[in-house]
Amino acid sequence: MLNNEILASFWRINKAINKLIKQDADRLGITVVQLKAIYIIHLNPNISLGELAERLMLTNSTVSGVIERLVHSGLAERIIPQEDRRSVFIDLTEEGKAVFEQIVSSESKLVKKLNDILELPEEEISHLLRLHQIVLTKLSSEEEQGS
Repeated sequence: MLNNEILASFWRINKAINKLIKQDADRLGITVVQLKAIYIIHLNPNISLGELAERLMLTNSTVSGVIERLVHSGLAERIIPQEDRRSVFIDLTEEGKAVFEQIVSSESKLVKKLNDILELPEEEISHLLRLHQIVLTKLSSEEEQGS
Protein backbone atom coordinates (compact mmCIF):
# COMPACT_ATOMS: atom_id res chain seq x y z
CA MET A 1 0.00 0.00 0.00
CA LEU A 2 2.74 2.46 0.94
CA ASN A 3 4.55 1.76 -2.37
CA ASN A 4 1.39 2.80 -4.22
CA GLU A 5 1.15 6.02 -2.20
CA ILE A 6 4.77 6.91 -2.93
CA LEU A 7 4.39 6.19 -6.63
CA ALA A 8 1.09 8.07 -6.82
CA SER A 9 2.71 11.06 -5.10
CA PHE A 10 5.54 11.15 -7.67
CA TRP A 11 3.03 10.82 -10.50
CA ARG A 12 0.93 13.70 -9.16
CA ILE A 13 3.97 15.95 -8.82
CA ASN A 14 5.19 15.00 -12.30
CA LYS A 15 1.72 15.65 -13.74
CA ALA A 16 1.53 19.07 -12.05
CA ILE A 17 4.98 20.06 -13.36
CA ASN A 18 4.16 18.85 -16.88
CA LYS A 19 0.88 20.80 -16.83
CA LEU A 20 2.75 24.00 -15.92
CA ILE A 21 5.37 23.39 -18.62
CA LYS A 22 2.59 22.80 -21.17
CA GLN A 23 0.94 26.09 -20.20
CA ASP A 24 4.26 27.90 -20.67
CA ALA A 25 4.86 26.20 -24.02
CA ASP A 26 1.35 27.08 -25.19
CA ARG A 27 1.90 30.70 -24.13
CA LEU A 28 5.02 30.81 -26.31
CA GLY A 29 3.49 28.94 -29.25
CA ILE A 30 5.92 26.02 -29.06
CA THR A 31 5.67 22.38 -28.00
CA VAL A 32 6.73 21.06 -24.61
CA VAL A 33 9.65 19.19 -26.22
CA GLN A 34 10.74 22.36 -28.04
CA LEU A 35 10.59 24.29 -24.75
CA LYS A 36 12.71 21.67 -23.00
CA ALA A 37 15.16 21.59 -25.94
CA ILE A 38 15.54 25.39 -25.89
CA TYR A 39 16.16 25.28 -22.14
CA ILE A 40 18.81 22.55 -22.44
CA ILE A 41 20.51 24.18 -25.45
CA HIS A 42 20.70 27.48 -23.58
CA LEU A 43 22.42 25.76 -20.64
CA ASN A 44 24.72 23.79 -23.01
CA PRO A 45 25.61 25.95 -26.04
CA ASN A 46 26.92 24.01 -29.04
CA ILE A 47 25.48 20.77 -27.69
CA SER A 48 25.65 17.71 -29.94
CA LEU A 49 22.45 16.15 -31.21
CA GLY A 50 23.25 12.93 -29.33
CA GLU A 51 23.85 14.74 -26.04
CA LEU A 52 20.63 16.70 -26.46
CA ALA A 53 18.71 13.49 -27.19
CA GLU A 54 20.19 11.90 -24.07
CA ARG A 55 19.25 14.86 -21.87
CA LEU A 56 15.73 14.96 -23.31
CA MET A 57 15.52 11.15 -22.93
CA LEU A 58 14.42 10.82 -26.55
CA THR A 59 15.85 9.11 -29.64
CA ASN A 60 18.26 10.91 -31.96
CA SER A 61 15.72 10.73 -34.79
CA THR A 62 12.98 12.32 -32.65
CA VAL A 63 15.30 15.11 -31.51
CA SER A 64 16.49 15.62 -35.09
CA GLY A 65 12.89 16.41 -36.05
CA VAL A 66 12.51 18.78 -33.09
CA ILE A 67 15.70 20.59 -34.09
CA GLU A 68 14.53 20.74 -37.71
CA ARG A 69 11.40 22.59 -36.57
CA LEU A 70 13.39 24.91 -34.27
CA VAL A 71 15.81 25.71 -37.11
CA HIS A 72 12.93 26.26 -39.53
CA SER A 73 11.28 28.68 -37.07
CA GLY A 74 14.56 30.57 -36.57
CA LEU A 75 15.04 29.62 -32.92
CA ALA A 76 18.06 27.32 -33.31
CA GLU A 77 20.90 26.74 -35.71
CA ARG A 78 23.00 23.76 -36.66
CA ILE A 79 26.74 24.26 -36.46
CA ILE A 80 28.91 21.92 -38.54
CA PRO A 81 32.62 22.25 -37.74
CA GLN A 82 34.98 22.43 -40.72
CA GLU A 83 37.33 19.89 -39.15
CA ASP A 84 34.60 17.24 -38.76
CA ARG A 85 31.73 17.65 -41.23
CA ARG A 86 29.95 14.61 -39.73
CA SER A 87 29.49 16.35 -36.37
CA VAL A 88 26.50 18.59 -35.80
CA PHE A 89 26.16 20.93 -32.87
CA ILE A 90 23.09 22.92 -31.94
CA ASP A 91 22.91 26.46 -30.59
CA LEU A 92 20.19 29.05 -30.13
CA THR A 93 19.81 32.00 -32.46
CA GLU A 94 19.21 35.47 -31.01
CA GLU A 95 15.48 34.80 -31.45
CA GLY A 96 15.89 31.49 -29.62
CA LYS A 97 17.69 33.25 -26.77
CA ALA A 98 14.80 35.71 -26.55
CA VAL A 99 12.36 32.78 -26.29
CA PHE A 100 14.53 31.29 -23.52
CA GLU A 101 14.23 34.58 -21.62
CA GLN A 102 10.45 34.30 -21.94
CA ILE A 103 10.59 30.70 -20.69
CA VAL A 104 12.25 31.80 -17.44
CA SER A 105 10.45 35.14 -17.12
CA SER A 106 8.07 36.13 -14.36
CA GLU A 107 5.23 35.32 -16.80
CA SER A 108 6.13 31.63 -16.56
CA LYS A 109 3.58 29.61 -14.60
CA LEU A 110 6.30 27.13 -13.63
CA VAL A 111 8.68 29.87 -12.45
CA LYS A 112 5.90 31.42 -10.33
CA LYS A 113 5.12 28.07 -8.67
CA LEU A 114 8.79 27.26 -8.12
CA ASN A 115 9.24 30.66 -6.49
CA ASP A 116 6.34 29.77 -4.17
CA ILE A 117 8.20 26.59 -3.21
CA LEU A 118 11.35 28.63 -2.52
CA GLU A 119 9.37 30.48 0.15
CA LEU A 120 9.45 27.32 2.26
CA PRO A 121 11.94 27.40 5.14
CA GLU A 122 15.47 26.63 3.97
CA GLU A 123 15.76 23.55 6.20
CA GLU A 124 12.61 22.06 4.63
CA ILE A 125 13.98 22.62 1.12
CA SER A 126 17.31 21.04 2.15
CA HIS A 127 15.44 18.10 3.67
CA LEU A 128 13.33 17.67 0.51
CA LEU A 129 16.44 17.70 -1.69
CA ARG A 130 18.19 15.18 0.58
CA LEU A 131 15.16 12.87 0.37
CA HIS A 132 15.04 13.24 -3.41
CA GLN A 133 18.71 12.27 -3.62
CA ILE A 134 18.15 9.23 -1.41
CA VAL A 135 15.16 8.13 -3.53
CA LEU A 136 17.08 8.71 -6.78
CA THR A 137 20.06 6.74 -5.47
CA LYS A 138 17.85 3.83 -4.43
CA LEU A 139 15.95 3.85 -7.73
CA SER A 140 19.18 4.05 -9.74
CA SER A 141 20.95 1.32 -7.78
CA GLU A 142 17.96 -1.04 -8.25
CA GLU A 143 18.02 -0.30 -11.98
CA GLU A 144 21.72 -1.15 -12.20
CA GLN A 145 21.27 -4.37 -10.19
CA GLY A 146 18.56 -5.53 -12.58
CA SER A 147 20.65 -5.00 -15.72
